[in-house]
Amino acid sequence: MKLAILPVTPYQQNCSLVVCTRTNRAALVDPGGEVDRLLAAVAKSGATLEKVLVTHGHVDHCGGAAEVAQRTGVPIEGPHREDAFWIEGLGRQGASFGVPDARPFTPDRWLDQGDVVTVGELAFDVLHCPGHTPGHVVFASSERGIAFVGDVLFAGSIGRTDFPRGDFDTLIRSITERLWPLGDDVQFVPGHGPMSTFGDERRTNPFVSDAALGRAHPRAPVEGD
Repeated sequence: MKLAILPVTPYQQNCSLVVCTRTNRAALVDPGGEVDRLLAAVAKSGATLEKVLVTHGHVDHCGGAAEVAQRTGVPIEGPHREDAFWIEGLGRQGASFGVPDARPFTPDRWLDQGDVVTVGELAFDVLHCPGHTPGHVVFASSERGIAFVGDVLFAGSIGRTDFPRGDFDTLIRSITERLWPLGDDVQFVPGHGPMSTFGDERRTNPFVSDAALGRAHPRAPVEGD
C-alpha cells in the first residue's frame, strides 16, 4: 500500500490517496475540495482511481466528492446514512465555510458498522463512530495497521461535538469501544494535523487518555512489577 496525504480547503483537511500496489488501483478518502489538485496527484501516482471514500458529511471532507465522481465516473462509498442531512446541505455549508464548489450527492453505497470497503486488493473494515456527526465512519485495516478516522480523533485532541446532532459522550464511546480495541500500534490519519497511533493517544491525549478517563492502560506497569 502507498499513501499520500493531501491537505485541502482552507481548513487543511487531510485527503488521503490510497493506492493498492498489487493492482495499482486507488481511492481518495475525504476529497474536501481542490479537485484539480487531487486528480493531478492521482495522475502523477500512475494509479487508476476506482472510488471515493467518505468518513462524514462535513464540507471540508466531502465538498469535492460529487465533482470527483462526475469527472472520473467512480462511485462514492460512505458515510453512514445518518449523515444524509449534512450531505444534502453541502451547498449551504460550502457558501458558509469557503468551499464554494461543494454540492450535494447521493452515495452509491451507504455504509454501516461491520461493512468492508476495498481498494484494489486492500480491505478496510467500516466502523460506525458517531459523536462528531451521527453518521461518521472510520476505515481501518488491522492487517496494515492503519485507520482513517476523519474527525473522530486527532493527535492530542478529539473531534468537536457542538455541531447539530453531535454528542460528546457518544464520541468518547466511539473512540474507546471502536478504536482502542484495534490496538496501540495502529497508526491513524486524522482529518487534520499529523498522524499518530492509538497507543500514543491512550497515553497522552488530554481528552481520551486512560488517565483522563480514569482507566488503567492494559500495558501500564503494575506496582511490584
